[in-house]
Amino acid sequence: MTRRFFLTSLIAAFMFGSVFLSDTAYAEDNIVQMETSMGTIVLRLDERKAPETVANFLQYVNAGFYNGTIFHRVIKGFMIQGGGFTPELTQKPTKAPIKNEATQQTRNTQYTIAMARTSDPNSATSQFFINTKNNRFLDPDRSQDGVGYCVFGRVIQGKEVVDKIESVQTSNKHPLYKDMPVTPVVIKSVTVLKGK
Repeated sequence: MTRRFFLTSLIAAFMFGSVFLSDTAYAEDNIVQMETSMGTIVLRLDERKAPETVANFLQYVNAGFYNGTIFHRVIKGFMIQGGGFTPELTQKPTKAPIKNEATQQTRNTQYTIAMARTSDPNSATSQFFINTKNNRFLDPDRSQDGVGYCVFGRVIQGKEVVDKIESVQTSNKHPLYKDMPVTPVVIKSVTVLKGK
């Protein structure tokens, strides 16, 4: 009986210890809340894997840059993109582009957030996208340019909000911007809940 109790206690300690270690591994991560016109999304940012990218994103957050912008590109079964335009489709002025920090450790899996960019790998500024499925073709080892798109965090609450945004009706009628929601999906505010 004593031996069985000891083994049970050992297994329990191991299991709970694993959970505790897993939690402490993320203890220093920045947590950001994004209030949208369709609900709240909470993001955990991974500064260890993409320090410059996270710092860049937080600078925009702390400056209130994202408040009042929209998700201007939504493609079902792919991603939702925002962080650069007002509802009137005025593009907001940004800071200088940042270095692309995409690595084999930052995968474009479902509900991760990554930096949007042009064909120039080091052209990301303020715009980001949230993957709505596993988009491995955006990772360095599978991307056409061999560089990929830098993942710098993931959705930890509000996945259902991401799904709702992904499902909105879109239009290709605008001469410059395709896959645009017919009814604007507004990012009301982005604030840091925990961190810098």
